[in-house]
Amino acid sequence: MYLLIPAAGMGKRMGSNQNKLLLKLKEKPLLSWTLKAANEAKSIKWIGIIGQSYDFPLFTDIIAHINPSKPVKLIQGGDTRQQSVYNGLQALPPTAEKVLIHDGARCLATPDLFNRCAETLLHSQALIAAIPVKDTIKVVNSNLIVKDTPPRENLWAAQTPQGFDVKLLKECHQKGLNLGWEVTDDAALLEKCGFPVQIVNGEETNLKVTTPIDLTIAEFILK
Repeated sequence: MYLLIPAAGMGKRMGSNQNKLLLKLKEKPLLSWTLKAANEAKSIKWIGIIGQSYDFPLFTDIIAHINPSKPVKLIQGGDTRQQSVYNGLQALPPTAEKVLIHDGARCLATPDLFNRCAETLLHSQALIAAIPVKDTIKVVNSNLIVKDTPPRENLWAAQTPQGFDVKLLKECHQKGLNLGWEVTDDAALLEKCGFPVQIVNGEETNLKVTTPIDLTIAEFILK
């Protein structure tokens, strides 16, 4: 299975002026934790890290420290996550038929989660890791007035990895590019193109490190 790790974002919500994946979690960069789990997943045979070229020297140091047992390629990212994944898809080896995409900031994902997603993807065109929503969700208008309360049993919080048929995802990305669609994850492109996306049970601890409190929670989980 081929894996793309978008890792091109800045840590604005983290209050940082550098790539948040270079911030330390228990003395190791966030990206180091993500890459380590991916390397330990037996199903993954190739890893592409999508980032900005000015971060590549530090990414190279992280890769060298882990000394992964599978090929790792650095790929130039774009201005948005969507553009970065588009670039990543173009950089996949020609033999890639299926791909997992995992946000670098979800640094606590386990090798087991990668393996379960990879196994399911063998029999699926599109999937996402997700967990049931525990909170009651409110839909509000621009004036912060509640307009609706959707049934909680129908709500799942999307995570990554997300997995796709490479040819299909490339087609949906190209259509999104042509029509000017802006989405926050790749599954949304498949949905807009009318394709079903399967749920794989994610992990409660698979949080996305976005703010300083997320970093504190991640440290607590690791303890």
